[in-house]
Amino acid sequence: MLRNYFKIAWRNLSKNKGFTIINIIGLSLGIACFIVIAMYVTDELSYDRYNEKADRIYRVNSDIVFGGTDLIMAVTSDPMGETLKNDYPEVEQYTRLYASQGAKLIKKENEYINETSVVHVDSTFFDVFTLPSIVGNTRTALNEPNTVVITETAAKRYFGSPEMAIGKMLETDDNQRTLYTVNAVIENMPKNSHFNFDFFFSIKNINYTLGNYLSHNFHTYVVLREGTDYKAFNENFTEVIDKYVLPQVSQFVQIESMDEFAKKGNRLEYSLIPLTDIHLKSSRGVELSANGNIQYIYIFSAAALFILILACINFMNLTTARSSGRAKEVGIRKVLGTEKKSLIGQFLTESTLIACIALVCAIVFVWLTLGWFNGVSGKEMELSLLLKPSYLLFLFLLPFVVGIFAGIYPAFFLSSFKPITVLKGKLTSGHKKNSLRNFLVVFQFTTSIILIVGTIVIYKQLNHIQNSNVGFDKEQVLVINNSGIPDETKESLKNEITQLTGVTSSTFAGYLPVSGSSRSDTTFSTESVMTVSNGFNMQYWRIDYDYLETMEMEIKEGRNFSRSFGTDSTAIILNETAAKLTGFDNPVGEKIYTMDGNNQLLTYTIVGIVKNFNYESLRQNVAALSFRLGYNKWVSAYRLNTSNVNDIINIIEKKYKSVAPGMPFEYSFMDESFDNMYRQERRVGKVALTFALLAIIIACLGLFGLATYIAEQRTKEIGIRKVLGASVSNIIRMLSTDFVKLVLLAFIIATPIAWWFMSKWLQDFAFRIDLSWWIFVATGILALIVALFTLSFQAIKAALANPTKSLRTE
Repeated sequence: MLRNYFKIAWRNLSKNKGFTIINIIGLSLGIACFIVIAMYVTDELSYDRYNEKADRIYRVNSDIVFGGTDLIMAVTSDPMGETLKNDYPEVEQYTRLYASQGAKLIKKENEYINETSVVHVDSTFFDVFTLPSIVGNTRTALNEPNTVVITETAAKRYFGSPEMAIGKMLETDDNQRTLYTVNAVIENMPKNSHFNFDFFFSIKNINYTLGNYLSHNFHTYVVLREGTDYKAFNENFTEVIDKYVLPQVSQFVQIESMDEFAKKGNRLEYSLIPLTDIHLKSSRGVELSANGNIQYIYIFSAAALFILILACINFMNLTTARSSGRAKEVGIRKVLGTEKKSLIGQFLTESTLIACIALVCAIVFVWLTLGWFNGVSGKEMELSLLLKPSYLLFLFLLPFVVGIFAGIYPAFFLSSFKPITVLKGKLTSGHKKNSLRNFLVVFQFTTSIILIVGTIVIYKQLNHIQNSNVGFDKEQVLVINNSGIPDETKESLKNEITQLTGVTSSTFAGYLPVSGSSRSDTTFSTESVMTVSNGFNMQYWRIDYDYLETMEMEIKEGRNFSRSFGTDSTAIILNETAAKLTGFDNPVGEKIYTMDGNNQLLTYTIVGIVKNFNYESLRQNVAALSFRLGYNKWVSAYRLNTSNVNDIINIIEKKYKSVAPGMPFEYSFMDESFDNMYRQERRVGKVALTFALLAIIIACLGLFGLATYIAEQRTKEIGIRKVLGASVSNIIRMLSTDFVKLVLLAFIIATPIAWWFMSKWLQDFAFRIDLSWWIFVATGILALIVALFTLSFQAIKAALANPTKSLRTE
């Protein structure tokens, strides 16, 4: 019986090649989209799960709100891990990562390479995380200072092979020159990790004052014992704060209890986050890498599922559209004694066969487009991923699920024809009303309109970000890494380059208003004795005399730092947010206070107020920030005013090489660094655009099917109308009116849904566009135009048909 089903199914599909091809194209596009997104979602959900203790590893997060400033961080103080392990038996092990140095110059033969994948870690790091060793014992490799563990890639780059690396020395620029012994080589880190490093240096080499509970610079991870509830464990942090943190806080702030601290609207909290939640559910300050977003997982999954459903709806509409061609077949088979369940089995076999063919085509589409999708999403997925047992099972079941889902309605629809009625040629009385098919078309266009609105809003928001006045001019600012340049020559080199034609100004710029640059925050007060009422926290950047001019930041009140004022060593400039936090009516000339590392009181005089500028993502409001006079010479920034940028860069590179031969010359442009802050949004925009195009294409295929069906059903009516004098335009309008009503209904349904979703998405941005009415109207008009264009083919064909052909049987 099953073999007979397949023979008949193949015969019918071969006989109706046009409908078969359209069905296969629609289903294969939907399945291909579904497969790619399934691969993407699986990859995103797999982050950090390679660790054997992944279900018991947690990171300690810090939340500090003080004086109107929020610090939501992925780091904590250096003694936190050890404190938790010593005081609470639930903690099995801990480890810390110190990544504040950012990069190291490592010598290879006669040249230095600027390595950015570097970190200092505890000797317990490899007890916590599962990173298999190729050579050497990772458990003891970092017990002593001046030791390092490197990956296989790093070993090959510097020594030729992992075996050759063991016991060899790596020379770095730490403290001008420090040698590290390679004690172990590990396999390359999995890409699905929320951090990825090639060099793991001993934490005993960092230049840092330990034991300070108030300085948060360490990523701290703990392993909890089996059966420990991490949410219940979080309650222990209240005791940690009272016992260890409060005594140190009281040295700087006049405070007796944390309750007093909280009554003024301040907050200090620590909490654990599961390791496997970090990539998709954490977007804190000082993350080790740019994380994903669980919201996009939900959105992409829903979009892929809806597109697959749209493709299935197409199959339903296209199958029922050619129902008149199969009506007599069904009638004759029923007269000859074929049962309804056999007919249903036959039609489901046809739909499953089409789904199987579509799956093969879909895999080809995936193969052709996976490289493009990897580029858009930042992934490195390979087609071989589909050969995993879980994926093979998924691919085996997919065509059967799709085939049954897409074919179940047409199967029951076609098998329900009454043989006497259809053999008389009265097909319309042999089936139910069109309400379900109309619903399906409305569903298709509702989904399409939502996706189109989403795409327009995303691109409009990205354009808003690109063209917003961020408070400084990011264009044509060349940023150069000064690592490896002798300190005594940095000033003269900068001045020499500033004299070049095409260079208008320059500054030492260790702190830049783009993500990835250095950050430093400090607590200040408006009185010499800090209390919870007069204290506040803000960014604390050291800049030179030319920084504000080079960045083209605007002084709103007061003045910039000046070489004419010898007292500017104790001067400070605030941004507008920080000025408001002081509470002074006229901040310029007022004094604010802080403590240095030796608990000595420092007094600063406010000499200027700079206009607020966005130094973090536009997702966030501009936080409090201050400038003090100082030098951070590891980076220089040059404002250019020339069309021959490449020529200027070549000249500057030669000057750098002349004072630091063998050192890498690395540069970037500030506008590119600024744009990189919104890389994820651009990726989402491209994927959303793809989804929207796929949805509208598939919806149009479905509309084409329904138009074909209606034209078939109304063939004699059209013939009679033409005989009675109806014009071609009248016929076209008659056939299109009902469809236009469906698209308008879809627009009415989609508009509030799209508005709600995109309003929620825009809430992630402190600086965002308004959802203008024209976005929704333009989308509705676009959907209507596309629908009318699709309908025109069948409508014109039906209107131009010779009425004698449709009426000759009457």
